[in-house]
Amino acid sequence: CSLSTRFPCDLKQKQRGCLVWRCYRGRASGRHVDPELRMFLEQNTEIIDSGNLTPEIRLRLLTPNCRFWHDKAALWPYGEPYWAMYWPGGQGLSRYLLDNPKVAQKKKVLDLGSGCGATAIAAILSGASQVVANDIDPVAGAAMVLNCELNNIDPIPVLTENLIGTDIGKWDLIVLGDMFYSEELADSLSEWLKKCIQDYKTELLIGDPGRPYFVTNRIQRMLHKVSEYALPKSSPEEYNGSTKTVIWNYQP
Repeated sequence: CSLSTRFPCDLKQKQRGCLVWRCYRGRASGRHVDPELRMFLEQNTEIIDSGNLTPEIRLRLLTPNCRFWHDKAALWPYGEPYWAMYWPGGQGLSRYLLDNPKVAQKKKVLDLGSGCGATAIAAILSGASQVVANDIDPVAGAAMVLNCELNNIDPIPVLTENLIGTDIGKWDLIVLGDMFYSEELADSLSEWLKKCIQDYKTELLIGDPGRPYFVTNRIQRMLHKVSEYALPKSSPEEYNGSTKTVIWNYQP
């Protein structure tokens, strides 16, 4: 079955209240991961460094070799593991940053909906001066610590608040992949991102394989295509038939 069937997305469950953005330094995850959670993640994910667009980045992911790939997703004790998939938009963004390091070099970068943290890691490897990852699932934050360890970099600060609609201040670059998975979220994202760009002149890159709520959203009128990548052969089956992923620059 498709991953969207395995891990259905509940927008209301994903939306949580925000704290003041300027407090992020005190609320970001650090090096410590609860030993029990660390053991669980290590036992129920597989280290992957091939079969995707960024073999330079090692990640702990959910694969057919893992128990919960076959068991019902509801049995996963920590909530739906969206972070355990390397989604096409994130793959494309990570590849683009690695291929074009000047895009992130010496810049302050926010990775929105970071998931496994691959794009945040790619920004670090590309020479970003500061990177913060954002994912509302705290388990994703723990997984990112493990993924940073795999790639021999210091843990990336992780915010687990819903930032959409809030004033996040000045960032040089915001990157987000695979976020347009519902009509409600697509509409709120497009308006909020537009405000971020207008208020702070932030550069914005979006990675998406062509999800329906993305291609039909009004944001399309303000996008400039900057790159396109064919997905590895294994990806079309795993990602609902997607064969490519596209990187867009949002220019309202």
